[in-house]
Amino acid sequence: MDAALNHLRRACPKLRALIRRVGPCGLATDRQSPYESLVRAIAHQQLHGKAARTITGRFVALYPEVAFPTPAQVLATEEATLRGCGFSGSKVAAIRDIAAKTEAGVVPTRRAASRLSDEALIERLTTIRGVGRWTVEMLLIFTLGRPDVLPVDDFGVREGYRRLHGLDAQPKPRALAELGALYAPYRSTAAWYLWRAADEGKTAEA
Repeated sequence: MDAALNHLRRACPKLRALIRRVGPCGLATDRQSPYESLVRAIAHQQLHGKAARTITGRFVALYPEVAFPTPAQVLATEEATLRGCGFSGSKVAAIRDIAAKTEAGVVPTRRAASRLSDEALIERLTTIRGVGRWTVEMLLIFTLGRPDVLPVDDFGVREGYRRLHGLDAQPKPRALAELGALYAPYRSTAAWYLWRAADEGKTAEA
């Protein structure tokens, strides 16, 4: 992390000032499998955190014998039962596809994922129903701990960049990918600070 912060301070004076204001980076990774991370991501799509946690809790409670349901258990569960947790039909279809793709080896284990590049994982996992590039990028950052991911489609990252640099409008994703190249090879840490810049803007407006 020291190397990342030193690089980012040198790369961008505005980011250096933000790092000074915010303090140490709080970026942390979980210990979930890619399968579990993707299922939880689908559960949270288009929902506020509390509602998503409630629905996920009901889902996990269907399988009291395990900490998190296995792909085989999910595939053996009736669609109506999954819908009863609060999932929409499209989310049930996505979760079942994640389970099926995990059984088929498309969704790798953590160990297998460590042998694949970021782009290889993005290409592979976005073949799953309901899983887009942004979802995989969140998995790369927060589950697999990949250090050089800049999710340029993320509203908060783009808004943070806009506020940090005093722009009238958010940069387009392609433009931000080019602008953010100077953060490499620590773009995940840069993304965390850009989210904080967006949070500063919310606080200022409150």
